[in-house]
Amino acid sequence: MASASWAPLLLVAVGLGGHLWADARHRPLARAVLKALATAGFLLLAALNLAPGRYGALVAAGLLASAIGDLLLLHGARSAFLAGVGAFLLAHLAYAAAFLPRSRPSALVAAVLAAAAALIVRALWSHLGDLRVPVLVYAFTISAMLLLALGVASPLVRLGALLFYLSDLAVARDRFVAPGLANRVIGLPLYYAAQVLLALSTATA
Repeated sequence: MASASWAPLLLVAVGLGGHLWADARHRPLARAVLKALATAGFLLLAALNLAPGRYGALVAAGLLASAIGDLLLLHGARSAFLAGVGAFLLAHLAYAAAFLPRSRPSALVAAVLAAAAALIVRALWSHLGDLRVPVLVYAFTISAMLLLALGVASPLVRLGALLFYLSDLAVARDRFVAPGLANRVIGLPLYYAAQVLLALSTATA
């Protein structure tokens, strides 16, 4: 890792820690500013490491879409939540397109992920109301992204995608089942670790 990469990593760490502190203290403005700082950190990390080529461009697009989703999810309104989910859906599509040419997906892993998605959607189903179709689409998309990622040789990609997937479980629990700070204390570190790993993976063409 280039020495310059430590600055954006510090931004992510400070922003994330501060965001969780502000969340616990119910300080919405500080919460928003500090989350934006953490998000800027992984975007800067990708910019510093980005190698020319299709892979880096697509992952960078996924990171940018995720950053937009981050900011939209700061707002509690339903419309902002749906827009944020749409932004993250685009991020997963960009990541999947980046991974596809490098991936050798496993049929066994596909079966496991399909079963996991079915169990997760079933557990959420009674809580979803009229969001059932969007959640089904999102569950399929993130599962496909993870399947492709797990077929890539790079451990940065495999672990990054897996952590992203796990962080979204915390988001779903917070939104639909049992809202609370504990979901974000678990989910946000997983999410930012995922984006850092994917940003670092852009160093390869």
